[in-house]
Amino acid sequence: MKESKKHCDLESCMMCRLCIKEWKPAMEANRKNFHYKKGELLFKEGEELKGVYFINEGTVKVHKQWGDKELILRFARKGAIAGHRGLGGDMLYSVSATALEPVNVCYVDLDFFKSTMKVNHDFMYELMMFFASELKESERNMRNLVHMPVKGRIAQALFTLKEKFGVKEDGSIDIELSRQDFASFVGTTYETVFRMLNELLEDKLLKVDGKNITILDREKLMELTKH
Repeated sequence: MKESKKHCDLESCMMCRLCIKEWKPAMEANRKNFHYKKGELLFKEGEELKGVYFINEGTVKVHKQWGDKELILRFARKGAIAGHRGLGGDMLYSVSATALEPVNVCYVDLDFFKSTMKVNHDFMYELMMFFASELKESERNMRNLVHMPVKGRIAQALFTLKEKFGVKEDGSIDIELSRQDFASFVGTTYETVFRMLNELLEDKLLKVDGKNITILDREKLMELTKH
């Protein structure tokens, strides 16, 4: 990690965008911009919460240890927030965040973040809606982990990624994940993901080219999530 030469434009991230204009000078004085290489940790599960991160460029995976395995809870891109899960209670990061590609972030320390919430009501409201949406998604994912067959979870994961990141010009989902990261997002093993993707490929529900995945038959794939 090093200080980034690319500074936040005070418009892109949730906090900057929703702060009142009178608060912008305080934002400029208190924010720090950092650059992370692919594979670098932004913060680690169990560490003391010191601040909150807003993603300006790149993609971050938010993950947690699940026994001896890693479970990816979500992915964050430009405009998203990370590090907020440590708020409240023991003030420790309850998850880790790792750069999946070169990432630039806008960072503010905890005291300034708290002051920003108190002063900027629009930001506080948007943050509450974000927390509610994230909680709802987390509950759904945990329910699926317990009750949905692996092939259904793979289908659901693909729909989630497509909705979040969109598609490239060739129709493939606009995020390139290793099979191991995809398995961690689904909540299964690399071997199971490899086998199931091959079955979906044979059934012509998907097209796979390296790390690029294209959904070919949305209706049949959706049926897998209903079992």
